[in-house]
Amino acid sequence: MSPGLQVIAPGLHSTIQDLGRRGYQDIGVPLSGALDRIGLTLANALVGNAANAPTLEILVQGPLLEVVATSLRVALVGAEGGLVIEGELGRMVPAGQSTRLARGRKIRIATFGKRFCAYLAVEGGFDIAPCLGSAATYTRNQLGGLEGRALQAGDLLPVRRDEADVRPELALDAPHDAGLDQPIRVVLGPQQDYFTADAVNTFLSAAYRVSAQADRMGFRLDGPKLAHAKGCDIVSDGIVAGAVQVPGSGQPIVMLADAQTTGGYAKIATVISADVPILARRRSGAAVRFAAVTQAEAETIRREQENDLRNRISRLQTVPESPAVDTAALEASNLIDGVLNALD
Repeated sequence: MSPGLQVIAPGLHSTIQDLGRRGYQDIGVPLSGALDRIGLTLANALVGNAANAPTLEILVQGPLLEVVATSLRVALVGAEGGLVIEGELGRMVPAGQSTRLARGRKIRIATFGKRFCAYLAVEGGFDIAPCLGSAATYTRNQLGGLEGRALQAGDLLPVRRDEADVRPELALDAPHDAGLDQPIRVVLGPQQDYFTADAVNTFLSAAYRVSAQADRMGFRLDGPKLAHAKGCDIVSDGIVAGAVQVPGSGQPIVMLADAQTTGGYAKIATVISADVPILARRRSGAAVRFAAVTQAEAETIRREQENDLRNRISRLQTVPESPAVDTAALEASNLIDGVLNALD
C-alpha cells in the first residue's frame, strides 16, 4: 500500500485544496482553492512545506484518519481544539503545532468551536496530480483533488514521503486569531447605483448572520432586506471571491472560492481580498457587519496582511521536547497497590 492517511470516517466535507486554479476563469473554471489561504499557508509552514502545497481543508466536522506510513508529520490550523491522537492515552496536540506520528496512529479534531474551516498539512504534501495546474478540488465539476470529490470512508490520501524527518516540532508564536468579531471591510460597487441610498446605509450599519445556506460557493446572509433602485438584474459580468450579490429577495450573498465566474445579479459591494478568509472562517449563525474602505485602502490592508503572514512564519517557535511515555510499559504494569474501603 502506498504511504498516506487512511480515511476511516470522512467528516462533513473534507477536500484537498491549495491556493487555487489561476488562469482559467475566462473559460468558466472557478479559482477554487482554500477558503482561508492564511490558515492553509500557516499549516504548510509548520511542517516545512511551500505555501501552495496541497492540504486537507476540513469543514465543520473533521474526519478520523489513520497513518499508513512509517511516520508522518502533520499540523492543524483553524480549529479551536487540537488533534486528538488515539492510541496515546488520548494525547492532544494543540492547533498551530506540528507533530510526528507513527504507523497505525489515528487522529481526529477535538472541536471546531465557532469556526467553519480548518487545514491539515502533512510534511512533503499530499501526492495529488495537478489538474489545470492545481490540486484544488472543485466538486461541482469534479475537478482536481481526489477524483474531484470530498473524502469518503475507505479513501487513501497519498503522501509524497513515507517517513518524516526527525527534528524538533514547530508551533505558532501565538494562537491563530480567527477575527470572528472583526467587521468585514468592503469596497462599494461595482453596481452601487442599482441600490437605494437607504439600502447602502443599511448594508453598512445592520448586523447580518451567516445563514444555513453556506458552502464553498458562497454565504447567504440573513438580515434586513436591501432595496433595489433599478431592479436586481444586470447584464452578466465577472464574479470574484468576495463579490456581494443581491438577488430579488434583497438578502445579500457573498461569493467565495467556488463561485461561478459570471453572474447576473447586481453587486452592492466586494469584500476586500484581505477579509475574504476572515469571513470564510465563520459558520452558520455567526454575526457579520460590514465597513466601507476605498480601493487604495484595501490594497494597503492586503500588503500589510501579507507582511504580517511572512513575519508570523519567520517567528515559528521550536517546541521543547517532553519526556516520552512508554505506554506499553504502563499498560502492562499494575499501578494499584492495595484496596481502600470508602466506608472506613
